[in-house]
This record gives sequence, C-alpha cells and structure tokens, in this order.
Amino acid sequence: MTLFDLAVKNIRRNMKSYSLYIGSTVFSILIYFTFATLKYSNDISGAAATSKQIQGVMGAAAFVLMIFVAIFILYSNSFFMKKRKKEVALYSLLGVRKRSIGCLLFFENMVIGLLSLIIGVVLGFLLSRALLSILLKLMGLDVVAGFTFSTGALINTVIVFFIIFLVTSLMGYRVIYRFKLIDLFHAEKKGEEVPKARIVTVFLGVLALAAAYVIALQDLMDSQVWQALGLATPIIIIALTVIGSYLLFHSVLVYVLSALKRNPRWAWKGLHMMTASQLLYRIRGNAKTLTIITVLSATTITSGGAVFGVYYNAEKNVEMYMPYTFMWEGDQQTIDPAIIESEVSFNSKMIRVPLASYEMEYAVIDESTYQTLAKNLEWPEVQKLQKGEVFAIDAYFDERWSDKLESVNINDTDYKVAKFFDQALFNVGTLGANAIVVPDQLYEEMDSDEKLLQAVNVIDYKKQREVSDKLAASTENFSSATADYNSSIESLGALLFIGSFLGLVFLVATGSIIFFKMMTEAEEDKAKYAILHKIGVSNKDMKRTIRGQVGVIFIAPLLLGLLHGGVALTAVSNLLMMDFLVPVVIWMVAYTLIYAIYYIATVYNFNKIIRRSYSEG
Repeated sequence: MTLFDLAVKNIRRNMKSYSLYIGSTVFSILIYFTFATLKYSNDISGAAATSKQIQGVMGAAAFVLMIFVAIFILYSNSFFMKKRKKEVALYSLLGVRKRSIGCLLFFENMVIGLLSLIIGVVLGFLLSRALLSILLKLMGLDVVAGFTFSTGALINTVIVFFIIFLVTSLMGYRVIYRFKLIDLFHAEKKGEEVPKARIVTVFLGVLALAAAYVIALQDLMDSQVWQALGLATPIIIIALTVIGSYLLFHSVLVYVLSALKRNPRWAWKGLHMMTASQLLYRIRGNAKTLTIITVLSATTITSGGAVFGVYYNAEKNVEMYMPYTFMWEGDQQTIDPAIIESEVSFNSKMIRVPLASYEMEYAVIDESTYQTLAKNLEWPEVQKLQKGEVFAIDAYFDERWSDKLESVNINDTDYKVAKFFDQALFNVGTLGANAIVVPDQLYEEMDSDEKLLQAVNVIDYKKQREVSDKLAASTENFSSATADYNSSIESLGALLFIGSFLGLVFLVATGSIIFFKMMTEAEEDKAKYAILHKIGVSNKDMKRTIRGQVGVIFIAPLLLGLLHGGVALTAVSNLLMMDFLVPVVIWMVAYTLIYAIYYIATVYNFNKIIRRSYSEG
C-alpha cells in the first residue's frame, strides 16, 4: 500500500470528522466560483446599465472571499492537525520516517482540497442559474437567466484554491519536523492555568467598549473627537471594540464564572461546578476564539445590515426627492392617458439669494402653483401667504450643516419666511432642491426669465421604463423616478447579493470554527464524562451540562456581536438619516437562526462523542 492509498483510506475512515470542514470549504468554493462566473456573465452585461461597476464589485468580492477563505482554511487545518498529533506520534513510534509521515499528511490535505474543489465547482455551475436569478431579481431586472459556464472563472477558481490547499498541505508536511515525539503524544493534554479575574482588566474592557460606542454614536459634524482624529477615528473605534471584546471575554467572563462558583446555590446544583471549571480552565484559549467570532459576527451584521437597510429604503429615498414620476422642461408630451394619475403644467423663475458667505439659486413659483402641486402630493393644507411673507423649500435641509432661510430680498424688498418645508415639492433633478413660494402678484412683478415645466405621476411607476426612456430622448432637463429607482435597485441589489452571500460564508466559517473548537474539547473531555457516567451521573444531567458549556461559547460572542452591530448600524442610520429598524431586525433574526443551527449541530455531535466514549468504556 502506497502513502497515497493510505491517505485516501485515512480520509474515508475520518470522513465524519472532516465532513463539516469539507462542507464549509465546498460552500466557500461554490460562492467564489459563482462570483467569478457572474463577473463574466453576459446576462448582467446585456441587461444592466451599471454592468461594468457590478462586475468590478463582483471581482472585488471574490478577492475578499479568497483572502477570508485562505485564513479560514489555515485556521481550520490547525484544529485537525492538533487532533492528529497523537496519530502522527504513533507512526513515528512504529519507525515510519518523518519524511513519509509528512508526505502522508500532504497527500491527505491535497486530496481533501481537490475533492472540495471539484464538488464546489460542479455545484457552483449547477446552482449558477438559481444564484443569477436571485441577483437579477434583487436588481429588478426582468431577464430569464440561463446556464453559463465560464472557462475564465474555472481557471481562476482552480488556481486560487489549488495554491491555498498547497500551502496548507505544506504546513501539514512541516508539522512533523516542528515537534518532538513526546510533545505529539501529550498535545491534547496540554492545558493552561486557570486565570484569575483582575478588576483593573475588567474595568479596562468595559471602558474600551463604552468609549468605542460613545465615539461611534456621536454626530460627525458636531463631535470634537471626530474633528480632532479625522480619518483615524473609525480605526480607533474598531481597535477599541476588538480590545474591549477580548478583555471582556478574558476577564469579565472569568469574573462572572468565578462569582458563580463561589455561590453555593448555583455551584452545587447539577454539574454547574464542572461546567464553570471547564470554561475557566480554557478561558484564555476561548477568549481568542470568542473575540474572533465576535468580530466576524459584528462585521457580517454591520455590513449586511447596512446594505439591506439602504436597499430596503431605496423606494422611499427615490420618492423623497422625486415626488413626481416624470418632470421636464418644455411642452407637454404624449403619454398613454390610461397610466396617468395626475399631471400639471406650471411656470417657474429663478433668483439668486445671498446667504451667510455664499449665494444659492432658488426656483420661484407662485402661490397658486404651490397649492396645485401640494394638493397632488397630498400635503397637509397650509395657511395662505400674508402680505410681506413667502414660503421656503429645501429638500436637502439638514440642521447639522444647512442654514435655514429666514428672509429673502425680492425686488429690493425683504420678505419674511412664514413657513419652511424640508421636503421636495417637485423633482430635484429638474428644478433643484430649493424653492420659494411667493404671492401671485409678486411673481408677475419679478423681472426674471420664466420657463415652462411639466410634472406627471403615473401608475406603477417602477415598471414604466419604456415610457421613461422615450421621454428622456425627446425632452430637456428631464428627471425620472422610474430611472432613478431602477438604477438604485440595480446597484444596491448587486451589493445586497454580494453582502448576503459573503455574510453567509462568514457565518458558515464562524459556526465551523466554533464547531471544530468544541469537537476538540469533546475529545479531550470524553474521559471525564465516562467517569461521571460510571459514578452514576444521569445522561440528562450530562446533556444539560454540555448544552450549557457549548451555549456559553455560542451565545456570548453572538450577543456581543449583535450589540456591536446594533451600535454600528445605529451610527450608519443616523449618518444617512434612514430608518434601519425593520431591515436590521430582519437581518439579525436571520443571522441568529442560521447561527442556532450550528449550535444544535455542535451539541448533537458533542453528545455523540461523549456517548461513544462511555459506551466503549
């Protein structure tokens, strides 16, 4: 039997141990191959106006995925190597040369990698149509997706992942030369001293997170911290969050577990003492893992939630600045009367209004036009203008950096702004965001060039692309809510697709890392559980202990990750002035549900290892 045959035999024998690792790797390859395929997709390039930008983003996403998957595979490989060290030591004890053992590990890793690569590419090709359909649906494109096979995507994927697996295989080859025989035998028995809770470290951890949250939630325009630190502020926030998370797990968790152990009511109930002791014993190693999981979770929740939030609000944002479906300068155009909801023709003049240190151009309309436009948009009724009064409109007004118009000089006379509106009365793409409403007589007296404008609202404006294109070709100074909405959905839909699947890959990797960690600990703890079984501890109590022990490792980083993500998304929503509550809740619930599946799978397999240990004993 050759070393290669032995490697294949070992893989078959340990397939259950490798199944989740192979599954996670296959999923990562599948997504990478899909992104690479979509990058060259003719369906997107032929249907989307923003195809070049989308394909560029797909390429960037594939690169990010490549880096992340490489780190994930290297990290996961280290868990398997730790599990195999005793087996490697036995080979060495039986007289097998180190070079042969290294080749065996190399072959095993390469076979697993190539197997994952083949499965991932095949599934990527078979699922490419479904994934492309999802992308086109998110982008609002009415195109039927077909099967596409890109030779370039195949070559790209094979080269990238072959290099990744080659590197991890060489690392496996080198492991035999880095350890002494006695170290390999006792690799699983090496533990760490039980850490002690330090009040200073606990305080620093809480302080770091509090500082990160306070800085993140401050208004960028008013915050002295943001003004002083500039572009370095986000880096400082991230650094404080990571440091605070690590100290929280390293010391705060130690403090809580130590306090629970000192509480007789809790400690002597069931196997609580054992659970707390085991978690305390490994807390330093777990602190690093929990910090990584927290950062990955927060990153996934923040990036995915932000994109989903903007996508969710796309329609509202378009309608905010485009209250009419179509608006243009000039004469009326022929539009099918069956689809018209309302239409209005009106005149407007332009004036320049001096502000604090600059001048701003304002559109001027008379009060009668204002009443007509406001009625079409179902604005609440406003009192009529009195002598010496005008209304002002600024659709882009933001009190953080905008000046509110208090008065305006027209024909050498000052007029007080009686009412100020911070929403668009007409499409800002045609007439701008700023307007002044004046009495009808004053409008007639103004010596300024006048232009004729048309504003039309139609039924189901999102699907009137053909009408929009026709009007765009035959009019001047044209703005279209239809075109703006479709453009936004195309770009944001692609970002949501990429963010969702990258987030899913991150989540799969996150769950896998915890799974590998807990399976390693299950192998180390099975002897202890076998003893507990022999002295009469019930299966129910042991299952409850396992659920609690695994639950801490899963729930702690999840809760902290959700908290980090919630703070970050609150800051983003405040900055963009959008309501992210509904999309963020949906995103977090979806993330938690998928995360819970990994928890259930981990508990099940942990119990399985423990049951096998005392059944064999």
